[in-house]
Amino acid sequence: MRILRLTALRRLELQNAPTPELRSPHDVRIRVTRVGVCGSDVHYYAEGRIGSQVVRYPFAVGHECAGVVETVGPAVRRVRPGDHVAVEPAISCGTCDQCRMGRPNTCRSLKFLGCPGQLEGSLADVIVMPETNCLPLPAGADDDLGALSEPVAIALYAVRQSGPVAGRHIAVLGAGPIGLSVILAARAEGATAVYATEPVPERRAAALRAGAAWAAHPEDDDPVAELARRAPAGLDVVFECCGRQSAVDQAIAMLRPGGTLSMVGIPSVDRISMPIDLARRKEVRIQNVRRQAHCAEPALERLANGQIDARWMITHRFSLEHAPEAFELVEHLHDGVLKAMIHLDGTP
Repeated sequence: MRILRLTALRRLELQNAPTPELRSPHDVRIRVTRVGVCGSDVHYYAEGRIGSQVVRYPFAVGHECAGVVETVGPAVRRVRPGDHVAVEPAISCGTCDQCRMGRPNTCRSLKFLGCPGQLEGSLADVIVMPETNCLPLPAGADDDLGALSEPVAIALYAVRQSGPVAGRHIAVLGAGPIGLSVILAARAEGATAVYATEPVPERRAAALRAGAAWAAHPEDDDPVAELARRAPAGLDVVFECCGRQSAVDQAIAMLRPGGTLSMVGIPSVDRISMPIDLARRKEVRIQNVRRQAHCAEPALERLANGQIDARWMITHRFSLEHAPEAFELVEHLHDGVLKAMIHLDGTP
């Protein structure tokens, strides 16, 4: 089978590899049809690491994926050959203290697709996953939505972790695919008003399309002053979705006393600080977000029934052979790219 691997910084090579076999009676072999290029994939591509997770070459990234079931183990009951499925990329053990506490996303033995030291990614013709990680596509969903369900699940989880947002005023700092998904999820969960900041003009426009009431440049438009005018009491929740120090500083200033700062973005640096005097006096609640838990199927259902409309975020499509162009595009944010989707099934 074909597999696309990183072989050095900013170097992706298409290689041949043995087709993976079922290892467990509960395993499912999936022929991959779609893989979305995620910001974390680009961190590995351009920087070779995310924090302590360092790439050892060669290595395949990719985890936002969907495909068609090819073969199932004898104990599999959830899916059968021919089914189209979205893939939950995190394999949790189910037995550690975190899993028993309902926190599979912080499982002590977590294995994640495309994460160095854990599992090679889904930029391959075929992958094998446990049946619990295979989500049959409901009516109204296709492989595009199956792949999009992973970032949307993260956004839905982030929104729910921040507390009830119905009737509240929130901001999303950073309008890449995750930030846009947070806007969509917050609106679906009943947020009264969503404000956004984003330096890229096309992404500011996308934030408005996703349902933001206002979108501005984070440095040129003084969003702290403008939001103080629009929401004099301060915002209930601010979602930091770009991993930047300046966004954390602005978020603390925007929040009302007792408000919540939700840390969703992945910084390129090892440490982020905050204006602690203001954060302490406001008694700001800080919620870090680690991927998602229990939101994969709700996200897929909301995409399928139209409660969350995210298909328009797919702006560019590439074959597996041209996937390096997709990574280059996403790294440099050229051509108004939001979500680049890799097609492995030969469809245009």
